[in-house]
Amino acid sequence: MARIRHIAIATKDIEKAKKFYMDVFGMQMVRRTDRPTHVGYILTDGYINLAILNFLDDGAAGREFGSEYTGLHHIGFQVDDIEASATKVATAGGRIRSDIDAAFGPTKKQAGRGDGEFKYSDPNGVLFDLSQGGWGITPAASDAMAGAH
Repeated sequence: MARIRHIAIATKDIEKAKKFYMDVFGMQMVRRTDRPTHVGYILTDGYINLAILNFLDDGAAGREFGSEYTGLHHIGFQVDDIEASATKVATAGGRIRSDIDAAFGPTKKQAGRGDGEFKYSDPNGVLFDLSQGGWGITPAASDAMAGAH
């Protein structure tokens, strides 16, 4: 079963966005991300992460957005089996975004650990990524989630 693991927002002012979502919604910071392709913060509500990203590279942002884009960027799904999910995506009319993957350079090993994803777009062009390992969230949230299943 697929689970939404993160929603990504692109912004040029990551500090302002981080403060807004923490102050207004009580989100907690999981970590800061600082890579050649993007910088930002990963916040959580305990169930779903919010990635606040400033893309530094047009390729990583995707050609339809570019690094200057601000707004909702993509949804991240954690899946049990990346290859089976990729087949379902293709069968349903989605397509792999190897252009974006090339900018990030993920590997299957990374995706299995949760620190890498593979980018796709749905038939309408909406970006999403698949990761087998998902992303870490706060320990308290992990405990709450385990009790909910």
